[in-house]
Amino acid sequence: MDEAALAKERTEILKRYRSLLNVCRPTIRKEDRKRIRQAFDFAAKAHIEHRRKSGEPYIYHPIAVAKIVVEEIGLGATSVVCSLLHDVVEDTDYTLEDISEYFDEEVSRIIDGLTKISGIFDQTTSIQAENFRKMLLTLSDDVRVILIKLADRLHNMRTLDSLPPKKQLKVANETLYLFAPLAHRLGFHAIKSELEDLALKYTEPEVYQTIQQKLADTREERSRFIQAFTKPIRKSLQKEDLDFNILARTKSVSSIWGKMKNKEVPFEEVYDIFAIRIILNTPYYREKADCWKAYSLVTDIYQPNPDRLRDWISTPKANGYESLHTTVMSRQGKWVEVQIRTARMDEVAEKGYAAHWKYKESATGESGIDKWLRRIREILKSAETDALDFIDDFKLNLFSDEIIVFTPKGELRTLPLGSTALDFAYSIHTQVGDNCLGAKVNHKLVPLSHALKSGDQVEIITSKKQYPKPDWLNYVTTARAKGKIKAALKEQRKNQAEDGKEILERKLKQFKIEFTPENIQKLLDHFKLPAPLDLYYEVAIGKIGQKELKAYVSEQEGGGILSYIRNPFGRQRESQQPKEPPKDPIRQQMKEKPDTLLIGDNLENLSYTVSPCCNPIPGDDVFGFVTIQDGIKIHRNSCPNAVQLLSKYAYRVVKAKWMTSQSIAFLAGLRLSGIDEVGLLQDITNTISSEYNVNIRNIHIDTHDGTFQGELMLYIHDTQHLKNLIKKLKKIRGIQKVTRIGKLEPES
Repeated sequence: MDEAALAKERTEILKRYRSLLNVCRPTIRKEDRKRIRQAFDFAAKAHIEHRRKSGEPYIYHPIAVAKIVVEEIGLGATSVVCSLLHDVVEDTDYTLEDISEYFDEEVSRIIDGLTKISGIFDQTTSIQAENFRKMLLTLSDDVRVILIKLADRLHNMRTLDSLPPKKQLKVANETLYLFAPLAHRLGFHAIKSELEDLALKYTEPEVYQTIQQKLADTREERSRFIQAFTKPIRKSLQKEDLDFNILARTKSVSSIWGKMKNKEVPFEEVYDIFAIRIILNTPYYREKADCWKAYSLVTDIYQPNPDRLRDWISTPKANGYESLHTTVMSRQGKWVEVQIRTARMDEVAEKGYAAHWKYKESATGESGIDKWLRRIREILKSAETDALDFIDDFKLNLFSDEIIVFTPKGELRTLPLGSTALDFAYSIHTQVGDNCLGAKVNHKLVPLSHALKSGDQVEIITSKKQYPKPDWLNYVTTARAKGKIKAALKEQRKNQAEDGKEILERKLKQFKIEFTPENIQKLLDHFKLPAPLDLYYEVAIGKIGQKELKAYVSEQEGGGILSYIRNPFGRQRESQQPKEPPKDPIRQQMKEKPDTLLIGDNLENLSYTVSPCCNPIPGDDVFGFVTIQDGIKIHRNSCPNAVQLLSKYAYRVVKAKWMTSQSIAFLAGLRLSGIDEVGLLQDITNTISSEYNVNIRNIHIDTHDGTFQGELMLYIHDTQHLKNLIKKLKKIRGIQKVTRIGKLEPES
């Protein structure tokens, strides 16, 4: 690069740094500016040779992350310093000791949490899961680690265009799986929505572009509607001398797409594409009363839907979110969602964690965020040793929706949605859970596996003779309950194994076999058990007894334990040398063509199958997933399982591309609904069989009170063939909706 280009880059770097300082100015002191300058100089020097995939100087990224941390999350000077340094230890020769020496222990500790794990990992473990776990372990000391990591991920998502498509898909799915739910749980609504939108842009680009375009096309129409809708509300609020602002908020692209999928409706039929937000400027002690007053005024003008009232002011969400939501019928015959909240509530909803702490002194008792962080620490104390299990538990317990249940004395307890009576027992106390015999829900006796609902009153029945059983693990969903049950079972197993060890020692003596580590290992290999404890336990419970040991010894006379005793140095005859394992055609193919798996013609030697969970056909965007037993399975990028597979097992994913030139038929399913018309079935079969020359595997249609619902199973050549057929079917009189079915029933 010539001198002029370098000078231009240096000017741009300083411009971006000054922009960061301008954002920081209202909240930092003079001495903080020196620390930030020191961190900037350190990072600029460390990354001087590094460039991003886009070709830009790497230092652009730390500056952008620091700016997000201040401007969009609301953190202070120490977080800015850590944001500027967050990649130094991972990507350069500097160490944590260097960071401690140049800065301080606090900065070093946060950087340690932000530094990804490097080195060699077991191939069955997701490195991303290990990174996330390490980040959460650091969270128990300092929550800023996660907030800076969120800012880092947000900037990476904003600049994802420069990465290759395979990498874009992996990063986008990781974001959907971990980071967007995390932003939601910490109360960062704006960041959560942007992360989900950016992820959708890369996982389903056509969907993203279509919805974006439709939002742009209907902007003026929405603006006119909102103005007419809010006019009488403004007058009524002014008449009552309420200080307020009214905003219109359009739903995010990903949220609209979620509604379209869940309700199986087109864009035009999503009624709550936007929401009206009434923000009241009112003192803390009058917040609740004024919000309900505003609700009363709105529902005096427009008729509310009684099933759509949500009161998160009386019972805030776990992330601190407070608001009143109602859906009312406008004079144009459209449902409109109205959100009513105060300026304080709005800032907490948009800025999350940082805003929550700003207002913490004005609130009483433990907040939702406090409880959430306490629960994180609780999960970390009894965490699974396996990183992927840990992440699953974490997602299940901390990202899921919640229910509110009551003790017999009326004490309120919050549990994850799907929690059972046994989960509730363990939430009270470990001993109550261990001795849980049954439960009464709303004064009725229920089993331990009974799923609780919001508002239930739960009484636990205990007995000192009761103790945890292995099948209890199937009855619980919370990490606390699982951890306590596993600990109790482990202790029981350990005690039984001690007895089993003595029994095994006696039995081996009968066969004149020494009780040595080498002989125990031979037994473990034969019975396919992972550890001596498992062997002793199975002996204790009678699963491995005299009969099994006798059969084993007689089988091994020529080459088992007895031959080991006779040949302790393990010398084998030439014929007993282990054979070279056969070559795996999948791994061979991936080794030869690591970038892309071509699906279709001339691949008879490669074992791949089309996954039944999404049933891809030629033309779909797909990826290959290397399974342990079934070769490579092909999934659609939009498969319901894609997010989990691509985020947790990215190392087992191979890029896939359809390359079939033959006219092969693939099974696809369509779901139809509409008005029952005379001759409808004949019109459908004629269109499919005659005009499109498609073979029908089966057709099933149910009619009810003038409407019909049906499912078709067809053999299709590719996605374009399917799209053309869907368009033609939609033109048949009476058919209102045609959608593709993802998961199909297997061939009989």
